[in-house]
Amino acid sequence: MTPSEVRPDPPSLPDLYRTMLLIRRFEERVKRLNRRGQLPGFLHLYIGEEAVATGACAALEPGDWLTSTHRGHGHVLARGADPRRMMAELYGRIDGYGRGKGGSMHIADLSLGILGANGIVGAGLPLATGAALAERMRGTDRVAMCFFGDGASNVGVFHESLNLAAIWSLPVVFCCENNGYTELTPTTELTAGGPVSDRAAAYGIPGVRVDGNDVEAVLEAAQSAVSRARAGEGPTLLEAVTYRLEDHNEGLEKVTGTSRDPGEVDRWREQDPLARARLRLERDLGPDDAWFAGIDAEVAAILDEAVAFAEGSPMPDAAEAYTDGLLPLGSET
Repeated sequence: MTPSEVRPDPPSLPDLYRTMLLIRRFEERVKRLNRRGQLPGFLHLYIGEEAVATGACAALEPGDWLTSTHRGHGHVLARGADPRRMMAELYGRIDGYGRGKGGSMHIADLSLGILGANGIVGAGLPLATGAALAERMRGTDRVAMCFFGDGASNVGVFHESLNLAAIWSLPVVFCCENNGYTELTPTTELTAGGPVSDRAAAYGIPGVRVDGNDVEAVLEAAQSAVSRARAGEGPTLLEAVTYRLEDHNEGLEKVTGTSRDPGEVDRWREQDPLARARLRLERDLGPDDAWFAGIDAEVAAILDEAVAFAEGSPMPDAAEAYTDGLLPLGSET
């Protein structure tokens, strides 16, 4: 997008609620499918964190870039990814985003600016920084947004990326989803110095901490950070405080034993971002139960279609292993 193009209006609360519901229902559906043995591979659910992806991605525009994480379904759905192709990828089928070879942790769609989810902790940070540098060199006003977890704030590439982005005043928003846990360990036991957003001060950039279960608060903070980046004023470190309501990955804590107090989970469940958005909708706009039931039915139909599409998609041929830049064994490199 160039500076002269018309910018879209920000989404309304009903739009934000619908996106969050799509993410929630997608995750619930794939959780059931995984438990039935219909989906191969690991599954890192985003349930409880929907307001972060929805609010942050709503601040982006066509042409902006996004990097995601191993817990990335919410990010890419909020950015407009096709649930059918996502489901096909999770099924390992040829019509998936990675032709069945990437799986849950590697959804990418360059046409939507999605540079990819990533199974390596912190790996999206330098990719987003590089995308922002590329747009600066091209002379556009496009912005890159990078999602990462609180655990990734302790890897070296976090500091390297923030440092370079600050030195070069790059148009990138670093969005930390602080869900309180680094895999199974409380982040407070692994991260010194208080909030992750405080680390921005070392690089002379804004650090903003926001309620990550309030979709409108996330949107407002993200809009400010994106506008600052687009205006050439450099990066922002945005920390959204949220909570995952499921295991680190599906079924893990049922095998290893949970490290979380059930009371803690229940307290966070009371802050469910969808429930909070629904209450605000009912208070401010007054939709009745039929309106909410209609949105539920619409989302259910989308997911029914996605599952049917995935199950109707062929399995990849074995030769697919050697496509998309991969070479057969024994070939010259």
